[in-house]
Amino acid sequence: MEWLMGPFEVAFVQRALWGGTLVSLICALAGTWVVLRGMAFFGDAMSHGMLPGIALASLLGGNLLVGAAVSAAVMALGVSVVGRSPRLSQDTSIGLLFVGMLSLGVIIVSRSQSFAVDLTGFLFGDVLAVRPADLAYLGGALAVALAISVPGYRPFVALAFDERKAHTLGLRPRLAHAALLALLTLAIVASFHVVGTLLVFGLLIAPPAAMLPWARRIPVIMIGAGCLGASATFIGLLLSWHLHTAAGASIAATAVLQFLLSTAASGLRNRWVRSAPATTAPSAPTNHRPHTEMEYGRPS
Repeated sequence: MEWLMGPFEVAFVQRALWGGTLVSLICALAGTWVVLRGMAFFGDAMSHGMLPGIALASLLGGNLLVGAAVSAAVMALGVSVVGRSPRLSQDTSIGLLFVGMLSLGVIIVSRSQSFAVDLTGFLFGDVLAVRPADLAYLGGALAVALAISVPGYRPFVALAFDERKAHTLGLRPRLAHAALLALLTLAIVASFHVVGTLLVFGLLIAPPAAMLPWARRIPVIMIGAGCLGASATFIGLLLSWHLHTAAGASIAATAVLQFLLSTAASGLRNRWVRSAPATTAPSAPTNHRPHTEMEYGRPS
């Protein structure tokens, strides 16, 4: 038990665990919609698009979180504007802005005297440096994420599966899309302190994707993703302590490993279901897509 619980008797590791858990809950709320809508590349570009704002805030002695939020907002706005061009696909516009923002961030960081230290912290995070004030900020960010997610649930579901039906139901898909982008920006900005701009994608995407084969309802996917993210934080910190590896990278790698194990187990289950006699087949769902009619119902 000493090997298991000993690291978490240290104050800064305890704060890292709480910080990673809060981030996992925020990412579960946002990441579920990213997975269901197929916005993974956009989410990845958003996480990298924060770098210029973070680097500029660091260089000028400003607030890193404000810099990250402004940069992420510029990235989202840029994708929306460039994506309207009929000659460019959305993937092309996202890719171009992704590379441009990342390059700009590296250029800005290179102006700093502590280039290597700054860039490492920005890209890979420093979860072991989480302070009590950071925990308070993450708690507030989780409250805001819930405030967006609860009233936006039905519009988000409709938007994820059929934007035209969302408009028919009077759910204002454009406003829902803007709210979803705000939720995604909040999750990414809240996470970069813990796992950095490069690895935030692991906590944002891997836990919801790991839950998708095992749940039919979106709230269950969110709850399961939060639990998986929290367990990845615990295991990642434990491995980092004993193996002397980078904490943020260990957390992200654990989350991805959970996804790989979930995918393998789901494949084995589906193979067994197909080979089993019809009378003895289990009732577990083989269709992983949530039932949209059950989720957002009919217009009132």
